[in-house]
Amino acid sequence: MMDVQQEEAAMVTTYDKIPTKKKELMNTVMKRTSEWIFSQEISSDVIFHVQGVSFSLHKYPLMSKCGYIRKMLSKEADHAVKIDDVPGGPTGFELAAKFCYGINFELTVENIAMARCVAEFLEMTDEYSVGNLVSRTEGYINEVGLNSFAGAVTILQSSESYLPVSENVKLITRCVDAIALIVTKESQFCLSGSVECSSDGLDSSSCSLFLLKEVVDWWAEDLVVLSIHTFQRVLLAMISRGFNKYALGPILMLYARKCLQDLEISGKGKNKNVPNQENEKRVILETIVGLLPREKNAISTNFLSLLLRSSIYLETTVACRLDLEKRMGLHLGQAVLDDILIPSFRFDGNTFDVDTVQRILMNFEEFEGARDDIEKVGKLMESYLAEIAADCNLPLSKFMNLAEHVPSQRATDDGMYKAIDIYLKAHPALGDTERKKLCSLINCQKLTSEACAHAAKNERLSVGTVVQVLYYEQQRLREAIDDGSRSSPLPNDLSSLQKENKDLKFELQKAKTRLKEVDKSHSDKSPSRTKSVIATVSKRFLKLTPFLWFDHGVSSSSTRSKDKVTKVRRHSVS
Repeated sequence: MMDVQQEEAAMVTTYDKIPTKKKELMNTVMKRTSEWIFSQEISSDVIFHVQGVSFSLHKYPLMSKCGYIRKMLSKEADHAVKIDDVPGGPTGFELAAKFCYGINFELTVENIAMARCVAEFLEMTDEYSVGNLVSRTEGYINEVGLNSFAGAVTILQSSESYLPVSENVKLITRCVDAIALIVTKESQFCLSGSVECSSDGLDSSSCSLFLLKEVVDWWAEDLVVLSIHTFQRVLLAMISRGFNKYALGPILMLYARKCLQDLEISGKGKNKNVPNQENEKRVILETIVGLLPREKNAISTNFLSLLLRSSIYLETTVACRLDLEKRMGLHLGQAVLDDILIPSFRFDGNTFDVDTVQRILMNFEEFEGARDDIEKVGKLMESYLAEIAADCNLPLSKFMNLAEHVPSQRATDDGMYKAIDIYLKAHPALGDTERKKLCSLINCQKLTSEACAHAAKNERLSVGTVVQVLYYEQQRLREAIDDGSRSSPLPNDLSSLQKENKDLKFELQKAKTRLKEVDKSHSDKSPSRTKSVIATVSKRFLKLTPFLWFDHGVSSSSTRSKDKVTKVRRHSVS
């Protein structure tokens, strides 16, 4: 509580011609100022107009403490003075007038920024009166306001409304330094005991992010109320004081979700928001991206995906988008399918933004990742291809370009086969040449027995691919027979296996011969002719599928072979 000795004076506040709505807003001010009237014998001699509100006051109390008003009234003989740019508007001017008239009022962390800025604007320094409002507010700020984290944040937030005066008196700078000092002292102690960092980043993505979140929770919620520029200044001040930069991830995630949560992001075009709001969110997003830590595992892949989608939607700078794509490439080994299913915001008919995902994949190839990451990314991209293959508007060139960049270090090629089969089903109008090029991406040597069984009867594949499947499966069967005869020969069935192997060779030769005939004759290229070739070969191949299980040491009894045939067919992909 700030007590000021009361002096005899009179003040009358009157309305000017202002809108009704503003009159209602200023009703509270009128009630407070009515308490100032102590004597009706002294009439006012000057009227101040502050943003539509008129204050009928006296020159002497104001001129004795306000250098700004003293200079103004000494130059103007008029008794009406207009001041529109006073910090805090009518409320701020009322507070200064109360101080001049000796009216008691309370300084708090909520109004101290306004009081300090009004005092600076009206030049209420000790030069005009000892113990003036400037020195009083400075004393409160230094002794009370900046001694606690909550107080410093509250003063900083309110100071943003009184620019540039609050910047001129270095109020914002002092609040930023106070916050950075308090947070750094507390957080450095916690981080040093709970999180160990390596040269590649944090020790573990999920564990470290959890620990960091627990550390910053006590101050993160308070900082998200700041504007993006002030928020950035606070974080940079914290880093300059030695704050662990790995801990920026959780607070940036919290701030981004608070500011970007109302974005209506959906595929196939954009629902434009208010231009000013989009521009504000664009600035927020670009600033957050600039603050992201560079170390691996410092931020989650899901958060990067959110930022990238928002960046594409808001049409941020190219540098911002490329930076996010590189970061996604670095974290691609930890991504899941939903993280890379980025919708297309262009009116091109496509459902997914395949170009962005391809650039992310190419960025991944530039990093020297572990073998486990390469295998994970290979499986992830196979799943992505299978997801986008059903889009009937997806061009073949985009699908093939992405498929060609998928890492080849995969145990099987079943995922690639599945994706290509889905694409062929969704695009039945593909010609023989295009079908042949697309099927050439399948590594038939890496197909499992189940996939081979399905491919052998798949009429959507090119004839050449079916022949390759039969050839490699026949080779695999022969190796299985040889291994079985060396390790644990089966005398009762060995002759039948050799006979079936010869039959399979014969069928394969017949398929090759018919394929040559198809290439020679244009009339033989009709779909019915091609299907008949595949059907004939597939029928014979499926008859031999029980022997595909010998490489797993399966018994050769006829009953068990039939069960295996049934199992293969049950697990085939339609």
